[in-house]
Amino acid sequence: MHKKYLLSMFIISSYIISPFSHAIEKTDQIKDIVNATITPMQKEFNIPGIAVAVSIDGKNYFYNYGVASKENQQTVSQDTLFEIGSISKTFTATLASYAQINGQLSFSDSVSLHVPFLAGSAFDTVSLLNLATHTAGGLPLQVPEEIKNNEQLMTYFKNWQPRHAAGSYRTYSNPSIGLLGLITAKSMNSSFEDAVQNYIFSKLKMNNSYIKVPTAQMQNYAQGYNKKDEPVRVNPGVLDSEAYGIKSSSADMIKFINANMKTGKIDNKVQQALINTHTGYFKSGAITQDLIWEQYTYPAELATLLAGNSQAMAFQDNTAQPISPAIAPQDKVWINKTGGTGGFSAYVAFIPAQKMGIVILANKNYPITPRVTAAYQIFSQLEQQRLKN
Repeated sequence: MHKKYLLSMFIISSYIISPFSHAIEKTDQIKDIVNATITPMQKEFNIPGIAVAVSIDGKNYFYNYGVASKENQQTVSQDTLFEIGSISKTFTATLASYAQINGQLSFSDSVSLHVPFLAGSAFDTVSLLNLATHTAGGLPLQVPEEIKNNEQLMTYFKNWQPRHAAGSYRTYSNPSIGLLGLITAKSMNSSFEDAVQNYIFSKLKMNNSYIKVPTAQMQNYAQGYNKKDEPVRVNPGVLDSEAYGIKSSSADMIKFINANMKTGKIDNKVQQALINTHTGYFKSGAITQDLIWEQYTYPAELATLLAGNSQAMAFQDNTAQPISPAIAPQDKVWINKTGGTGGFSAYVAFIPAQKMGIVILANKNYPITPRVTAAYQIFSQLEQQRLKN
């Protein structure tokens, strides 16, 4: 853990965010708070560009830092496209939630019910809910490199042997949510890309979000940089669209976060689908596992958030205790998701009860701890400022 953020954790981990209700009146105060947190982080990790969006009581504030490309020095804006990595999974979960409302699938269905080819395999006892909560029984983090198409993928799934009984362990997995995305699109008689576009992006007016960036928008697509500062962008791969393939802007992503907090008026069915993804199904380590979203009781301590977003939670099997009955969507919770690709890093978090959300997008692969710490510091200081006004 990096020294500056380790120090930050000790300084403020004992400080618990508490409820607030008064609006911040001076936008300069918000700007100063965000700048004081993001600027040193950008410098420490040599991040070319960062786009931050903050939502407070339904009002959005945008703060942009640095360049989208070191080559052409194009500055970052709220419309710059970033790879959001695994935050894409929350869109897959939302689409599946939408399909369930339509009666096109049920999260209680077995996988093999929707994929007859997998009948007689381990997927007879794996539910769609298991796919959406990383509890299928030990699917790998990534699709194996030798798999190049969906036919090979299905053969792999047919022969897959779980390490654990479904629902007993949480193992973070791209193939898990990716398979849910395939099943969801099939149930909607659509390609996954078209379903996300037609039922989520368009209905939320996310007009600058894509799985495949069109040629006309390539000028707004930031160049990513890996840990060695080499220019990289995400490569196409099996299940990439469903698991980590979305490119979006801070302006669009804050629309998504606001919709998750029921801020503004959107399509009723989409609104319900979004809220349903906040249902808590399993307790694993520090987190309550929703449909992809990770949830913490509010108020939340920084140490708890860092434990929930740790490498252990991302790369290891962690015991999972089913929550029965499932926890209905709550307002007094901190909900978050990290995302990253070889050249990009992202973090989103929101607290529905406080109508407060944040999006942090960067065109550099840098650690998760400073992202979570930055969001916590910003929220904490915004709360302090609100309490003064």
